[in-house]
Amino acid sequence: MPNPKITFIGAGSTVFMKNIVGDVLQRPALADARIALMDINPQRLEESAVIAGKLVQTLGTKATIETFADQRRALEGADFVVVCFQIGGYDPCTITDFEVPKKFGLRQTIADTLGIGGIMRGIRTVPHLWSICEDMLAVCPEAIMLQYVNPMAINTWAIAAKYPTIRQVGLCHSVQGTANELSRDLGIPVSQMRYKAAGINHMAFYLKFEQELPDGTTRDLYPELHAGYREGRFPRKNHWNPRCPNKVRYEMMTRLGYFVTESSEHFAEYVPWFIKEGREDLIEKFSIPLDEYPKRCIEQIARWKAEAERYKTANTVEIRESHEYASEIMNSRWTGQPSVIYGNVRNDGLITSLPDGCAVEVPCLVDHNGIQPTYVGDLPPQLTALIRTNINVQELTVQALLTENREHIYHAAMMDPHTGAELDLDQIWALVDDLLVAHDQWLPEWARVGNKIAAE
Repeated sequence: MPNPKITFIGAGSTVFMKNIVGDVLQRPALADARIALMDINPQRLEESAVIAGKLVQTLGTKATIETFADQRRALEGADFVVVCFQIGGYDPCTITDFEVPKKFGLRQTIADTLGIGGIMRGIRTVPHLWSICEDMLAVCPEAIMLQYVNPMAINTWAIAAKYPTIRQVGLCHSVQGTANELSRDLGIPVSQMRYKAAGINHMAFYLKFEQELPDGTTRDLYPELHAGYREGRFPRKNHWNPRCPNKVRYEMMTRLGYFVTESSEHFAEYVPWFIKEGREDLIEKFSIPLDEYPKRCIEQIARWKAEAERYKTANTVEIRESHEYASEIMNSRWTGQPSVIYGNVRNDGLITSLPDGCAVEVPCLVDHNGIQPTYVGDLPPQLTALIRTNINVQELTVQALLTENREHIYHAAMMDPHTGAELDLDQIWALVDDLLVAHDQWLPEWARVGNKIAAE
């Protein structure tokens, strides 16, 4: 059996590439993989190739590393395609997505998944994902796309709608990452936790959250989570990210009855209740980390520059197992050894209380047959109602892309819960106008305001 070929599109995301390649090379069935790295930034591509080469050297495998500037050539014969890019990068596009809304009094925390920042990122990102799909159909139609790009739900929905034969799954670490965080709060090993989550990306909920006991029975952990929050014991201080304690998520658990699987900093901007003009008391009470994503980007860039210098002279690279699903999926598909992951897929009757065709996050079985999503059925009605407010924004953004109708970008912004709670209609229209102008060079042709002006 030939060694699998794994292609990275956006391999200049060096830290992410390092984590995934490190995971892959530690699995015997994948250790001698052919790894193709593709990026449009020659310097970052070279840095990634050096790191990947040192991972191979450190682990002593026979994996091969090859770099490409041409996307289709990189994809030729691929078995797995890992997608991890950001159109327009932190500078200028992320900066723009924060600074322009601020002029209208609209504050954000992460701005990459929903809200006006998520909408604009979706309009920038999906056309390039579609170009990857076109190339995959031409040179590796059976490959599985492991899609790690935000806005995850918008991207997954748009790919499924236009390229339904592409085998794709949107991957996030929020479900398993939140389980690890709650393990620390509860003081229970994550290996003893048993849970079932479902919903949409960044707004999936633990429908069951239990501890497996030594006698094989389980106990519901929700009463302990409620008691810990009520008594002020939870959330515990978050040492890995002290700016972002999970107060928002615990508060929402008390209102909805279920714990959401994405961070408080994300969730705060998906709903209209936490970031409000003139309500600094809410910001303080729930420790809302405004402008959190730009801070992380700046810190990550600085950290990577220091690491890159160190790696230039290092003979080996430190390897730690990540919490990403990518290598697990590849191993199960390649060997047939089954595994269960949480993936974002098209809703083909999986969650019956949500619209068919939208992107849902559900448990998935992976084996030789690929990725097989699990039927969930109806969600509790309060969860369905909240999730639909986010699906409305996703659907209108996807419709804008599919129909090339710029008006739907405004409609999506109008329906966004946080934006609508803060701005009136004239402000929303003016904000979208300004963002379209600011992002002009990164947008598909149909979305550029200049085209309308020229036509008039």
